Amino acid sequence: SLNNLAALYDTQGQYAQAEPLFKRSLAITEKALGPNHPHVATSLNNLAGLYKTQGEYAQAEPLYKRSLAIGEKALGPDHPDVATSLNNLAGLYKTQGEYAQAEPLYKRSLAIREKALGPNHPDGAASLNNLALLYGTQGEYAQAEPLYKRSLAIREKALGPNHPDVATSLENLAALYRATKRDKEANKLGQRAATIRAIKR
Repeated sequence: SLNNLAALYDTQGQYAQAEPLFKRSLAITEKALGPNHPHVATSLNNLAGLYKTQGEYAQAEPLYKRSLAIGEKALGPDHPDVATSLNNLAGLYKTQGEYAQAEPLYKRSLAIREKALGPNHPDGAASLNNLALLYGTQGEYAQAEPLYKRSLAIREKALGPNHPDVATSLENLAALYRATKRDKEANKLGQRAATIRAIKR
């Protein structure tokens, strides 16, 4: 209950109200279930996410790392929850421009999701998209493009052609086309994304 209320405040940008609730939820979970329970990993992850959103990276990193370590020990190294922890830690490094640290984590997250959930799962598409974003940020467009395309294809098939995640994939691929001077293709994808966004309003 504390966690859910904290998440509501977090979503509203009321971070000062969210933080003590996340902390209290974590403390209760650790006491009731032990320090190495998967629910503790979830609580750590949520608090870390709050700090990341506020740019408090030094506070977020050890929480993400502890969440990952708990997940690996309690659930095994190939569990989808471990993939989520890897993805979140990679995102923290990407935000800080530490691309060399982010890349292997994104790749491992993708590999786990593809193995555990199958090659056509939306979570795998999210990992492909995140890895493509990492490459795109570094100007490595040739590496990013096939990942964006694969992510888009999975999302269209799994979620339907008018899902907001499909719009996100279209927008990301359009941005890559603009960066590589393919404006005609970019505009086409951008228009399709805008149509999806309008449908969902």
